[in-house]
Amino acid sequence: MSSSLEIESSRFGRVRIDPDTVVEFPDGLIGLGGSRYALLAADVNSPFLWLQSLDDPELALPVTDPHQFFPSFAVQLDDQEAERLGLDDMTAVAVYVTVRAAKALEDFTANLKAPILVWSGRGHQVINQSPGCVLRAPLFESLSCTEPAADIA
Repeated sequence: MSSSLEIESSRFGRVRIDPDTVVEFPDGLIGLGGSRYALLAADVNSPFLWLQSLDDPELALPVTDPHQFFPSFAVQLDDQEAERLGLDDMTAVAVYVTVRAAKALEDFTANLKAPILVWSGRGHQVINQSPGCVLRAPLFESLSCTEPAADIA
């Protein structure tokens, strides 16, 4: 049994991290430093998780399972990328997309173009080759403009 890690996070304060939630990103994340992150749930009922950097306590990215908002979402990789990552049709992969929060819910967006794939304690952010995947897909576009934003923290 592995012992928990403890970090001081600017967003969550002192947090115990289950080592099973740690994800190593050997290639890092696009535009960000560090290679070790943990998936944290601020609220068990929320569709959002936080990808908290273990290397930089100031860095935490909101992420979500895209299938909760986009049921037909699919990740397509070219054969060379799938081979480089060691993925095949039998690999069980968790898929997350980064979320851009805003004051109004209808302005929340998800990056469907660069999903994060996680399996066996490793993660890779990839460029999705699936048609129609955009950098800023609205998560709640059908809401009225008067709805206040939910806090994803």
